Amino acid sequence: MRKDAIFIGIEVDDAVAGDAQLAAKLEEVCPVDIFAVAGGRVEIVDENLDECILCAMCIQAAPQGTLTVHKLYSNELLDAPA
Repeated sequence: MRKDAIFIGIEVDDAVAGDAQLAAKLEEVCPVDIFAVAGGRVEIVDENLDECILCAMCIQAAPQGTLTVHKLYSNELLDAPA
């Protein structure tokens, strides 16, 4: 997770970070382009992090427990909608 982010921090579990299909899916579902495919891996586009609209589409797209969105401004985690 980026240490200098202001509002949002995102962690992708190492177990899935190299999954090219997941990387493509995250790139597709994120409305503010936080994710990209880089060499078949999930890449976080740092300059777009603070554009996150907390839609949780990335959490829903990833296997349960492998992607975490941190609300740095409140020390909370974003949960996927039920």
